Amino acid sequence: MEELKADQETNKDYLDNYMKEVMDIANSIDKEQIDKAIDILFQAWKKKNHVYLMGCGGSASTASHFAADLSKTTLSPGKKRFRAISLVDNTPCVSAWTNDEGWESVFQGQIENFMEPGDVIIGFSVHGGSGKGNAGAWSQNMTKAMQYVKDNGGKCIGIAGFDGGAFKELCDACIVVPKNSTPLVEGFHGDIQHMIIFRLKHLIQSSSE
Repeated sequence: MEELKADQETNKDYLDNYMKEVMDIANSIDKEQIDKAIDILFQAWKKKNHVYLMGCGGSASTASHFAADLSKTTLSPGKKRFRAISLVDNTPCVSAWTNDEGWESVFQGQIENFMEPGDVIIGFSVHGGSGKGNAGAWSQNMTKAMQYVKDNGGKCIGIAGFDGGAFKELCDACIVVPKNSTPLVEGFHGDIQHMIIFRLKHLIQSSSE
C-alpha cells in the first residue's frame, strides 16, 4: 500500500498510528529495568536516603512531577517519607549556578549540598545524554551529576528514549522507551513514573518498617 502523504492523512489515520506506536512501546519496553528502578528507590526509602530528580526541557517537568509524587503520593499513615529533591524547580539557584559556573554544573552543584552514600539520582532525557545541538552535547550536566553520585557511593536511574544513549552505560537501572520520537518518549515517561510511584506506594503500605 502506498504511504499516505501528510495532506492525505486524516486525523483518524494519525491518531490510529500514534496509538499503535504507544501499544508497541508497552509491549516492548524492558520491564526488568523498571523492576530494578523500583528496588533501588524502595531501598532508598528504607534507609532514608535522598532522591534527586533532574531533566531539561520537557523532561524537567517530568522530573518535577516525579519529585512531587515521591514526596506526596507515596505517603502512608505512620510510615517514613521519601526525601525527594527536584533539582529543576529552584529558579534562582539554577540561574546562579548557570551564570557563575556554567550550565554543566547546575545539577551537581546542588547535589553537593546534600549528597550522602546511598543517595539516588534520577535523570529524564529523551536521548539519554547523547547527541548535540547548537549549544553542544546534550544533557552533559546530567551525566556529570550522575557520575558524581556514583563516585560518592550513590545509585543512578536513567529514564531515556531512542537507544538509551550515555545513560544506558552509566546507570544502575536504565529504562529506555525504544522509539526515535520525542513526543512518544516524553509521553511514555509519564506512564513509567506513575507505574513506579504506585508500586512504591503499595510496597510502603505493605512494609513492616
